[in-house]
Amino acid sequence: KSMIPIETLDSKVKEPGIVEADTVVHCGTSLEGDYANTLTITDLLSGWTETRATWKKKSSVVMDRIIDIRRSLPFTLKGFSCDNGSEFINHDLVKYLQGKNPNAVKFTRRRPYKKNDAAHVEQKNDAFVRQLFGYHRLDRADFVASMNDIYKNIWNPFMNHFCPVMKIRKKVRIGGSIRKYYDEPKTPYHRLIDSGKLTEAQQRKLQAQHDKLDPFALKESLDKALEIFEEKIRTHNLNRLTKRDEDAA
Repeated sequence: KSMIPIETLDSKVKEPGIVEADTVVHCGTSLEGDYANTLTITDLLSGWTETRATWKKKSSVVMDRIIDIRRSLPFTLKGFSCDNGSEFINHDLVKYLQGKNPNAVKFTRRRPYKKNDAAHVEQKNDAFVRQLFGYHRLDRADFVASMNDIYKNIWNPFMNHFCPVMKIRKKVRIGGSIRKYYDEPKTPYHRLIDSGKLTEAQQRKLQAQHDKLDPFALKESLDKALEIFEEKIRTHNLNRLTKRDEDAA
């Protein structure tokens, strides 16, 4: 922890590439045993968000997912901020992000027990994870591959390219309440294009990806994939209940 400074970045962000990271547990109502987790990384300027599922929450596995997400980002990663969980606060991730090379990333952490410090990614945990997979207990390792197929090939492209979001421009205190003013709704894709901060190569690549996507086809694929995934969960839960009843007998 002494190698990773505490810092809040929100007011200083003027370009894409400064991200917040967090993990979501898919444990149902019990933290006992092993289960799937989701890593969420969101860009503070544009709201561009990537999610990846992991089995358990080992720091090595989480770092592999961070590397995978970094490769798929349409911008250069410049800053990385997270909470104080051991899946992030470890020497391997420090070495990877802060290594002495031209691609070094500024690595910071939020204050302990201050969830509002990471409000951007906390919000995406709901929009990108809970609204997709709910609060099911996902305690089979083979669920992870299905989740990542949905995340990478359907859900992330659909949300980042076609779902507009609003951002707060300012807050004004009026008596005992605070009034929030929002900007024009835009998709993360359009916020990146309009930022003027992407290189020409990055912008051409992102626009080419966008042109290949069809929101209606993505939605149809999502519905089918979720139907299959829900059936896997139902079958797994039914088998578990059957086994429990047999053991009790």
